Amino acid sequence: MFMTIWSLLLREILHRKLNFVLGVLSVMVASGSLIGAVTLLRIHDIQTVRILDVKKDELNKITAQGEDDARKATLKLGFNVRILPKDQNLTEWYSKGYASKYMPEDYVDKLANSGIVTVRHFLPSLQQMIEWPERKRKIILVGTRGEVPNLHKSLVKPLVQPVPPGTITLGHELHRSMDIKVGDDIELMGRSFKVNTCYKERGDKNDITAWIWLAEAQELLDKPGKINAILALECHCAGDALPMIRKEIAAVLPDTQVKELGSSVVARREAREAAKKQARLAVENEKTARLTLRQNRERFASVLIPVVVTACAVWVAVLGFTNVRTRRDEIGILRTLGVSAKNIMVMFMSRHVLLGVLGGALGFGAGVLSAVYFSAAREGADVQIIGADFSLAGLLLASVGGAAALAVLAGWIPTLVATRQDPAVVLHEE
Repeated sequence: MFMTIWSLLLREILHRKLNFVLGVLSVMVASGSLIGAVTLLRIHDIQTVRILDVKKDELNKITAQGEDDARKATLKLGFNVRILPKDQNLTEWYSKGYASKYMPEDYVDKLANSGIVTVRHFLPSLQQMIEWPERKRKIILVGTRGEVPNLHKSLVKPLVQPVPPGTITLGHELHRSMDIKVGDDIELMGRSFKVNTCYKERGDKNDITAWIWLAEAQELLDKPGKINAILALECHCAGDALPMIRKEIAAVLPDTQVKELGSSVVARREAREAAKKQARLAVENEKTARLTLRQNRERFASVLIPVVVTACAVWVAVLGFTNVRTRRDEIGILRTLGVSAKNIMVMFMSRHVLLGVLGGALGFGAGVLSAVYFSAAREGADVQIIGADFSLAGLLLASVGGAAALAVLAGWIPTLVATRQDPAVVLHEE
């Protein structure tokens, strides 16, 4: 009997192909709409994660580059503070631009080993206006060496590259007016130096400044082991750090005084905070935009899907009633031949299950492909869901199972009508 029922089922489907195909298409539309919406939202989530990751990577690169540029730009802004001998007359210092009093060079090592938390770099220097006897002109001679890092803070790249011993770096006006080039050998106060760097025009006293190694400057100026300033660079500033810097330095070097150079602390803090704020704002704006887009799609799907599924279920039910009506004679004959109402129900419900399985499978394919195509067109990029955190197998099973359940529910009442028909009445009418 089971084989007979399936044989009748297959023959009926082949005989009434249009009715069956319309039913499959109806279920496919319902399943495809639901699967398409779910897939579209899942792809949206995957793309959101990818977009945010890319933006975060870009922002991290920009931030890192910006911080590096900011560190280098600090040279143009000037160091945060300058440490001077306590007995230095500030009026004289402001007018000359350098100190006339001196302090031991080892002060910078004391600072580096002291555990000061506000300052990261220390740069000792010896600076003085001199007569360049070989060139018969006044210049500012600066002796400097590499930055002394704070040994109690993590190391970072130095902001100032030291002048190698035996070399000299010249300001723009000096090398321009005397036609000096990098690599030339020149004499300064009876000592030979090779030109290491020629600076571009800066528009300040640096244009008439010559930089040499600190020990060589101390020897030329007859100031062995002496310096007249320590430049201190405060890297990670928060709020007005100058009072804290002064307090910490005074505790280590009580016979010194600390003067701020410009507003580099504030400028750098504000620049960094603005960059961080802009970076966070860009990411948050992207998150908000993606969330709003997802919510709009969810609202649209929540309205469209129930309407489509209901309409398709009604259409499947109508097709079921049509199928039952056209097969009244067949049902009556089968009942007369002894086929039970249960077997009639199995035959009709099997038809709806098969209709649902085919419609669910086709709807799955149509829904996924439509979602991928729409997302690719919307995002303007290829969408890859294979290998992503996305279970296509689970979605296929849900589509087929849900579609079969929809078809069975839609065909339940027509099937009951078919099983309750009295064969005697049907045959008598015929």
